[in-house]
Amino acid sequence: MISVDEFANEAKAWLADNSHLAPRDYGAICPPDLVDRGLDWQRHLFASGYAGIHWPVEVGGRGLTPAHQAQWLYECALAGVPGVFNMVGLVLAGGAIQKFGSDEHKSIHLERTLRADHVWCQLFSEPGAGSDLGSLTTRAVKDGDRWIVNGQKVWCSGGRYSNWGILMARTDPEAPKHEGISFFLLDMSLPGIDVRPLKQMTGESEFDEVFFTDVEVPADALLGPLHGGWGVGMAVLTSERGHIGTSVISLERRLESISRLAQGRDLSSVERQELTTLLSKGMAYKAMAQRQGPIASTAASLMKLGITEMMFDVAMLRADISSMEATLDGPDAFGLLAAPGGRIAGGTSQVQRNIIGERLLGLPREPRPGSN
Repeated sequence: MISVDEFANEAKAWLADNSHLAPRDYGAICPPDLVDRGLDWQRHLFASGYAGIHWPVEVGGRGLTPAHQAQWLYECALAGVPGVFNMVGLVLAGGAIQKFGSDEHKSIHLERTLRADHVWCQLFSEPGAGSDLGSLTTRAVKDGDRWIVNGQKVWCSGGRYSNWGILMARTDPEAPKHEGISFFLLDMSLPGIDVRPLKQMTGESEFDEVFFTDVEVPADALLGPLHGGWGVGMAVLTSERGHIGTSVISLERRLESISRLAQGRDLSSVERQELTTLLSKGMAYKAMAQRQGPIASTAASLMKLGITEMMFDVAMLRADISSMEATLDGPDAFGLLAAPGGRIAGGTSQVQRNIIGERLLGLPREPRPGSN
């Protein structure tokens, strides 16, 4: 097997020759306006042997290790290109199918996911079950050789352009809330599925809400054990490694952008002090990420919370510096409107504080009235 260092040199050379074919590095979720370029890029990655680097060869992968995959993501971040088109498919759906899927599931989905023939969205969060996913109410009721699904999901990234979804739905309403959930592979073209873009106050629609009305789902869409979907979902969400290095590069670029806030502007002493404080915090978070290494832990909540709050403060400072111009159209106004969303996306700031308090500091668990 090729060593990680040898692979890194190979990847650098390939990216130097091919990065001009890629869309800009949009992070984990491809925005709707870049879908066509993202699909072309993923198919080019597959044809060149850079899709599913740590997936088995028999399903179209390269058969290398998670360390090789982590290196690939790192090299892509340095080159400023996305390492995968569809993170939900390549990480979450693909990981779940490899770990819990039947041979038929693997045959149907894995290679097609690497080729971007199957594009996935995540159907977990609900209007009343975002941070507390265990409270989800979307139901799947067994009816002969099918499941009948009714309910609603929200904050679904890529729902408009995905043809498959990973769905968590309640299959035993009498069981304790985490024990009555099952995990399904959902064909998004089934009748009764309605995908609606969510309008944000920025004017964009990055996310969707998805409604299910008597959707007939085949029995073999169940992934993993019946009523065991919570374990499937959590195993997938916590098992992937390799994103810490890319987050360091992303943070470095954010710090460079923050440092340029002072260019061409006559800042007050208070604004200069605020800018210096933000840059110092950012450097501390960078050091924390480098100490953590390639495997995520609960300490990642410190990074998530800290960087989220830092970027919120950056948006506020940019608006203060721009003064009245921040109420008009432009990047400073957009940043001001978008900033609160960072406190929700990827796990709310309140949830991160709970994790830090309970799992890192050993504080008593937050009371959960009505929980089982």
